[in-house]
Amino acid sequence: MAHSENQPSSFSDIIELNVGGQVYVTRHATLVSVPNSLLWTMFVQKSPTELPKDRKGRYFFDRDGFLFRYILDYLRERDIVLPDFFKERGRLQKEAEFFQLHELAQRLRPAVSKDNSLGDELCAHGDPEEASLACALGSSSITTTAVSSPTPSLRSPFQKHGYITIGYRGSYTIGRDIQTDAKFRRVARITVCGKTSLAKEVFGETLNESRDPDKPPERYTSRYYLKYNFLEQAFDRLAEVGFRMVACSSTGTCAYASSDPNEDKIWTSYTEYVFSRD
Repeated sequence: MAHSENQPSSFSDIIELNVGGQVYVTRHATLVSVPNSLLWTMFVQKSPTELPKDRKGRYFFDRDGFLFRYILDYLRERDIVLPDFFKERGRLQKEAEFFQLHELAQRLRPAVSKDNSLGDELCAHGDPEEASLACALGSSSITTTAVSSPTPSLRSPFQKHGYITIGYRGSYTIGRDIQTDAKFRRVARITVCGKTSLAKEVFGETLNESRDPDKPPERYTSRYYLKYNFLEQAFDRLAEVGFRMVACSSTGTCAYASSDPNEDKIWTSYTEYVFSRD
């Protein structure tokens, strides 16, 4: 059922959204601030009963919950600030196109700078990943933090400081004969502990939030885990964005799989690595 813009809104002033499992709370006026966008159409021309909701009554969007924070920022300010080493620019452009925010999508679209800038030089001669970012930033009016080499010691001053703890639980067997080779099992799950916003900034799409989907950005969690299969992937990512390891600890237990004295011992260990960015 279509509604006229001049009619009083049937929506409350404060709106709760569930975007891909991430909960957002914002004002109705923010959602309809860009005329003819998808959100404007939904929250102006439709009624609350026509929109899909989750079981808690929040309006549901099956989209990228992490990237939606930037969509909201744009709706509020008509500008957007992307973090350093931001690797989701192309995906954010697709989100902007989905929500019919054409000006934002145009800003995010890769374009070569017209002047003879550092971006042009990087496009021609630089590292491919850094070059693509520089090209995209060349003529964009989006405010972005300084682009720098991902050397840990050259962290951007705009990055948040804090701690992230990486943990994993593993197991292996050792035979009664100490000369027998240990049989290692793969790491089952790599966990992430720390502030929600910091974990999302560092790991982005590789972060699995299904065990703790509604955490506000400034809260802490110990229930996230990574989609990586190797610890070194997590370590490399943390080093790229300026973190360094400051501590680690490990505990282990030993047991027999059965009462058979010839059965191999099964060792289970839990290890945590603490990383810091000052």
